[in-house]
Amino acid sequence: MPRGRSATSVHSDSSEMDFDGIAETEIGKLQRQFRIMEGDRQAYSIQSQEILRKQRSEIPLHAQHCTSHTQSWELTLQEELEQERRSQTEKGEVSASSTQQSLVRHTRKATCTLENKLDRALVRFNQQLTRNRHLREELETLRVERLRFQQLYHKLDKVRLQEVRREAGDVISTSTAAYDARLEAQSKMMMMKEKAVKDLAQYSSEVKELERVITHERHLREFMTTKSKERSNRGNTQELIRRQELKAQQRADSGEESMETLEDVFQRIQKVTEEEDLEKLVNRFLQVEDKNFALFNYVNEQNTQAETLRDEISQIKEEMERFRVEGVRQVEEHHMALKQVEEQQREAESHALEYEAQANIIGKVLDQIKTGVNSIFIKINCDHAMVDDWLDSSSRIRDSSIMSYLSLVEQRTSQLLTLQAFLNSKDLEKDYDPKMVAQCLLGQNPELQKETAVIREDNDSEESLFTDEDDRPLTQEELRQRIMNIVRNTYWKKQKCFI
Repeated sequence: MPRGRSATSVHSDSSEMDFDGIAETEIGKLQRQFRIMEGDRQAYSIQSQEILRKQRSEIPLHAQHCTSHTQSWELTLQEELEQERRSQTEKGEVSASSTQQSLVRHTRKATCTLENKLDRALVRFNQQLTRNRHLREELETLRVERLRFQQLYHKLDKVRLQEVRREAGDVISTSTAAYDARLEAQSKMMMMKEKAVKDLAQYSSEVKELERVITHERHLREFMTTKSKERSNRGNTQELIRRQELKAQQRADSGEESMETLEDVFQRIQKVTEEEDLEKLVNRFLQVEDKNFALFNYVNEQNTQAETLRDEISQIKEEMERFRVEGVRQVEEHHMALKQVEEQQREAESHALEYEAQANIIGKVLDQIKTGVNSIFIKINCDHAMVDDWLDSSSRIRDSSIMSYLSLVEQRTSQLLTLQAFLNSKDLEKDYDPKMVAQCLLGQNPELQKETAVIREDNDSEESLFTDEDDRPLTQEELRQRIMNIVRNTYWKKQKCFI
C-alpha cells in the first residue's frame, strides 16, 4: 500500500507539473500575440496620423497657391486694362480708321488673351478646388475608417482580452483546484504516513510489552518451578513432621506418647525451619501456602493473557495482510476500470465518426435523389400548382415530401404511357394487343410498382375518371372519351398556369 500511494503521488505531481507548464506556455503565447497586435495597432495609428498630418499640411499650401495665382492673374488683368485706358486717353481720338481698327484688333486680341488666361486660371483653380474636395472626402473617409478601425480594434481587443482573462481564469481555477487536490492528497498521505508510523510504534511497543510480559512469565515460571521443587522438599519434611505428629497424637490418644517424644519432634521442626516459636511457625506455614496459591493463580492468568495477546497479534497481522491485498486489488480494479472507460470512449468516438460519415453519405444520396426527382418532375412537365395545392409548400423538394413528388411523377408517367398506348393503337403498322392497351390506358402497367404516399384528396376531374368502372372492361369509345378528357384537363391546367 505505501508503494501504491507513492506512485500515485509521483504521477499526480508529474501531471500537475505538466499541466502547469502547458498553462504557462499558453499564457505566454497569448501574451506574445497581444504584444504583437498592440505593436501593429500603434504602428498603424502612427502611420495614419502621419498621413493625415501631411495631407492637412498640404491643404493650406494648395489653397494659398491657388489664391495667389488667382490674385496675380486678376492684378495682371487689371494692370493691362489700366494701361490700355491710359494709352487711349493719351492718344486721344485717332482720325485714321486703319489705326483705330488695328488698335481695336489689338485690344480685342489682348482681351481674348487675358480672357483665355483667366479661363485657364479659373479652370486650374476649379481643378484645385475639385482636388481639394476629393482630398477632403478622402480625409473624411480615412477619418471614418480610422474611427471604425479603432472601434473594431477596441472591440476585438476587448473580446480577446476577455477571452484571455477567461482562459487565464479557467487555467487559474483549474490550477487552484489541482493544487488544492494535490494539497489534500499530500495531507491525506501525510496523515496516512503518520498513522502508519503511529501504528508501527504502537505495534513495536505492544510487541516489546508482550516480550517483556513473556520474559516475566518465563522468569516467574522458572521461579515457580524452583519454588515448587523447594515446596516438594519442604512437603516431604512437613509430611514427615505430620506423620510424626499423627504418631504422637495416636500415642497421646493411646496414652503411649510422652512429653519427651513431643519435645523431640518440636526440636526437629525447629532444626529444619530454624524457628523456635511454634505459633510463628504455624503462621509462616499458612502464609507460604496462601502466597503459593496466589502465585499459581497469577501464573495461570498471565498464561491466559499471553495466549489472548498472541491470538490478537495474529489477527492484526492477518488484517494487515488482508488490507494490503485489498488495496492492491482496488488499485488494479481502478486501473482496469480506467482502461475500460477509455476503450469505451474510443469505441464511442469511432462509432460517432462512422455514424456521421453514414449520415453525410445518406444526405448526399438523398440530395442526389431530390435533384433527380426534381429534374424528372421538370422534364415530364408536371403541374407545380397541384404540388402547391396538395403539399402547401414551395416548389423545392423536402425530405418529407419526396414520396409525394414520386407519386405525382408516377401519375404523370401513367398519363404519358396512356397517351403513348393510344397513339400506338392508332398506328396500323404495329401489332395491336387489346389487353396491353387496356392496361396501359387504365394505368395498370405490371412493370411499375406504385409507392403509397399520403396526399390530400382533391376533387379534380382526373380522380373522378378513376371510379368503380376500373373493375370492368371499357369499350373503344369510352377509352377514346377518357383519353380526350385527360388531354383536355391537361391543356386547361397549362392554360391556367400561363394565365
